[in-house]
Amino acid sequence: MARERMSSVDTAWLRMDSSRNLMMIVGVFVFARRVGWDEIAQVLEERLLKFARFRQRIETDAIGHYWVDDEGFDIRHHLERARLRRGGDRELQRLTARLAVKPLDPARPLWQFHLVENYDGTSAMVTRMHHCIADGIALVRVMLSLTDAVAPADDEDSADDPPELESNPWEPYLEPITRGTVAAIDATGTLVTKSLDVVANPDRLVGYAQTGSQVVRDTLAILLMSDDTHTRLKGTPGGRKAFAWNDPLPLDEVKAVCKGMGASVNDVLLSCVAGALRRYLLGNGDEVAEDCEVRAMVPVNLRPAAEPIHELGNRFGLVPLCLPVGIANPIARVSEVRRRMAELKASYQPIIAYLMLGAAGVLPHALQTQILEYLGNKGSAVMTNVPGPAEAISMAGVPLSRMMFWVPQSGDIGIGVSILSYAGGVQFGVMSDTALCPDPQAIIDGFAPEFERLVLALAMLPNGFLLGREPEPGELEHALLLEASCS
Repeated sequence: MARERMSSVDTAWLRMDSSRNLMMIVGVFVFARRVGWDEIAQVLEERLLKFARFRQRIETDAIGHYWVDDEGFDIRHHLERARLRRGGDRELQRLTARLAVKPLDPARPLWQFHLVENYDGTSAMVTRMHHCIADGIALVRVMLSLTDAVAPADDEDSADDPPELESNPWEPYLEPITRGTVAAIDATGTLVTKSLDVVANPDRLVGYAQTGSQVVRDTLAILLMSDDTHTRLKGTPGGRKAFAWNDPLPLDEVKAVCKGMGASVNDVLLSCVAGALRRYLLGNGDEVAEDCEVRAMVPVNLRPAAEPIHELGNRFGLVPLCLPVGIANPIARVSEVRRRMAELKASYQPIIAYLMLGAAGVLPHALQTQILEYLGNKGSAVMTNVPGPAEAISMAGVPLSRMMFWVPQSGDIGIGVSILSYAGGVQFGVMSDTALCPDPQAIIDGFAPEFERLVLALAMLPNGFLLGREPEPGELEHALLLEASCS
């Protein structure tokens, strides 16, 4: 039987499972009308199983871990029916929470879908895929390849044309980080592909450190990172999960606010996340000082745009982003988020974090645990921004009215925030450990009011302030803060 050696980074994710946090990427799809088990099973057999990883289980020996074909593969082990007692959002959220803490069967390929046949008069599907198969960016592309916008592929090499993603609304933040990292590595004469292979030889990090002081500073910034503010969101997870999501915000309205403020979509949405967390802490009677910060680990895609979709695995770095939760004024908060983004845009931190994960995958388990717990203890949340299709898409001939994804939390991190744009809306979702945040809906309910505060602030500008011109740097913030102080 042919065996393929698992990469060191994928091995790190495989070994990262714990009783507190399972390393599964969880998704929820909501259909516009009912869809049958047979129809979904046919889609999976024709499209998902074209990707070898979804037909393979994992074998382990004294040397390492291997991908091997599951000769007893049966789609019925991976697509199950589920029914809700009442069929509303709360019941679907509870089902998702139960499945998020249920381990996948290690004797079979590490994925499973549950088709909910009675959700609010329609159907829904909860998906679970182990992080060792691929990262969130790759798995979103895989899931989009299951939609009706893509014809079934005859082989893996032809399965590289998923539905066109919307232009990434977070590109002003995410792309410059990746581009800056790649450009800096290229400037030293080392190709990007070779830099990614360094995970097999972690000692090469020393060579990178010799390329410039920026690499040294960014490495030290991770190794010497202080803890973020101790809030009720930090602590020891209990291993039970809760899920919540909101009605989408209109993406056009979000972009209009961004244009009016001269900020990126990412700046505005992250500011709303910080504001929602602030509301949650204050609503629970906590004191929130002006310097209060909640650090979120933000995955950054390091996968080349032209890479074929069948190239799975994990190819991302992490940026430790401190959200300025202590800033009460929404305009000042957007300004501070934008300033912090500017500092990160040319950072080496994503590639350094990727190398650390690769090193963890080849180290003894005890040392890997120490590395991963170090990173986990420095933050309170994991946050992902995923651009979805700009137009509504269908699966098995049925339109999808909503789609959401959550990546797992490692170590003692107990909060996962998901932001996904789809069909003209921006969807927020929170996955939390109930020992740290028993009611994530209370966080979700703060997103829309924080956005509305920004809309109101823009409405307070003097008439004609933005007419026919671009404000000078800092001019808009000054005008808005002045108006707010006078009102």
